[in-house]
Amino acid sequence: MTATRTRSLDIETPEGVVFSYELATPAARALAWAVDAAAIWTAIYFIGQMASMLRPLDRDWETAAEALLYFVAQIGYGIVLEWRWRGQTVGKRLFKLRVIDSQGLRLQLSQIVIRNLLRLVDSLPLMYLVGGTASLFSRKYQRLGDLAANTVVARERNWVEPDVEQLAPAKYNSLLAHPSIAARLRSKVGPEAAAIAVRAVSQRDGYEPLARVELFRELAGYFRELAPFPEEAVEGLTDEQYVRSVVRVIYG
Repeated sequence: MTATRTRSLDIETPEGVVFSYELATPAARALAWAVDAAAIWTAIYFIGQMASMLRPLDRDWETAAEALLYFVAQIGYGIVLEWRWRGQTVGKRLFKLRVIDSQGLRLQLSQIVIRNLLRLVDSLPLMYLVGGTASLFSRKYQRLGDLAANTVVARERNWVEPDVEQLAPAKYNSLLAHPSIAARLRSKVGPEAAAIAVRAVSQRDGYEPLARVELFRELAGYFRELAPFPEEAVEGLTDEQYVRSVVRVIYG
């Protein structure tokens, strides 16, 4: 029996901030996979040319090298790119898809390794029949690798970069005095969280006073959990000032 489907993934943080992600359909994932398959087979072709250089030495060495390099290309492609590009490959970038943790946590290297190793099972017997069937019957369009790694593939929205000078003028920002922590925060903040912060700052004068205080308290708490700054960097900052500083860190 087919599980009840959901087209979106809603994640509520402990601070009450809700992020909503549109899940990628099996059709969209298949298109992205087709691009990735073309890239992988191109790499395999060149790998084969490299392996043929071993032919004068020993046929067994050539066969072993081809098998090893094929495995590295097939599995390493996804692992390296999804780790470097935060859940994306060439195909996923082209079709604006991204692998994310199904609980909204930061995507871990172990999850990327697991979901890519299980491609060997998902691709059986051919053309991803096992993985495609699993995603069709999964509530969140997950193949076996996603189920094991606790990941989903979501669509990226087209965000318009805000006018940061208007939202958070280039005054002294104590957070930028700690570039390593600022870089860590920037790497952990997803587009949904950034959009919520920008919307809160840009519309702050339209909120009722109590609602405004509560909103910025929740947002500040969320961002502080992602990358805590030293006490001297945040001393004297209100929650609203802290969120405005975070916007400057993200887009500055």
